[in-house]
Amino acid sequence: MVALQELKMYRNFDELASDVLELAKEILPDKLIYLTSFSENQQIILKMSDGNTKILLSEGQVIPIHETVCNRIDFEKRQPLVFPDISKDTCPVDLRTIMKEAKIHSYLGIPIALLNGENFGTLCVAHHEVSEFDDKSIALLQKIARMFSYYLDLERVAFKDSLTNLYNRHYLSKHFEDYSKNGGMIFFLDLDGFKKVNDVHGHDVGDRVLKEVAAKLHQFVENEKECFAVRLGGDEFIVHFSHITSEEEMKNRAEKVLGVLSEWESGFPLSTSIGIAHYSPNSTISLHDVLKRADNALYLAKAAGKNRYQVACL
Repeated sequence: MVALQELKMYRNFDELASDVLELAKEILPDKLIYLTSFSENQQIILKMSDGNTKILLSEGQVIPIHETVCNRIDFEKRQPLVFPDISKDTCPVDLRTIMKEAKIHSYLGIPIALLNGENFGTLCVAHHEVSEFDDKSIALLQKIARMFSYYLDLERVAFKDSLTNLYNRHYLSKHFEDYSKNGGMIFFLDLDGFKKVNDVHGHDVGDRVLKEVAAKLHQFVENEKECFAVRLGGDEFIVHFSHITSEEEMKNRAEKVLGVLSEWESGFPLSTSIGIAHYSPNSTISLHDVLKRADNALYLAKAAGKNRYQVACL
């Protein structure tokens, strides 16, 4: 799932999203058209066209994923979901209730998916009255959605590590540039024993281990508030937190990361060492210096016996 914070870093995202809606309005001018994105638990309405104020949706609105109509779109087959008249039996009762509450009486949802198979969100059309959606209009909207997904893929390449699909150093730098004034904390991770895996079993096996690390970190950050994971390169990773408020909370997170990276499907005797550095709100410190402090702390954790964390001195 594409994080909203990531979208804000995309070049010209707002402008292109507006262009997408404008093109779609040329096809169905009397309808409300909007773009959404998904996370694991919610749908966000990113941008809406003007008009059709009778429908009770708003730009920036966050909806629990199980309460959305778009969640019923067949993303696997990339098929649109079409309800010209929600009062008809073709519309399930629970969806009918959801749409009635939003004053929607006709709906068209086009899936937007990325090349790696990840679901991004939807391009939707809604109206407060019964509407007909002809095949030509649907086909044109699908083409618009597909072109928008190509743009999203191009932007993601700049921010993603190609092996693990975690964020890369460029994303970390851009995030620090845009949000460092809010303060944060960096966990600098290094795998204990990874060099031996590469030397004995080869780089293909090493790559599988790195992908397993990425999967574990991805699952970890999904359950954390204001947190993301980065692969710096090799077996070095970053977990960045924007909302750790106490030493106890920091220690709990560090122990949790150590636990997550202590059990391996591959069966290799690996563990993880962590160097921790934080930066205060409105600090003038550079990302380079924060990473250097975290790296120094990581060295101390390794020297003290590995499979542990060390906090950088101020």
